Amino acid sequence: MLLPAKSEVARQLRHYRAWERSMLASPTDVTVRTTFEDSGYTLCVLMGKRCAREAADAAERYLRTNLVTHAQEPPERLAPSGHRAPSGAA
Repeated sequence: MLLPAKSEVARQLRHYRAWERSMLASPTDVTVRTTFEDSGYTLCVLMGKRCAREAADAAERYLRTNLVTHAQEPPERLAPSGHRAPSGAA
């Protein structure tokens, strides 16, 4: 599966959360509600989910998992030629 760019997922998730707060503060404002629903739809498309809440949860897991995974991986060692060095080589 092709995964979206982490920066785009983070941006859309921030956008969704901001409109969610606005919608909760002004639930009768039609413009705020419509924009919130549009941001949820965008997040659904990006994350491949049918429900905005599921999409937001998936986005948070995706961002959290990638950050932890990359932080735990040792940096690749490159040989002077720019290729990956054999195991055990410095």
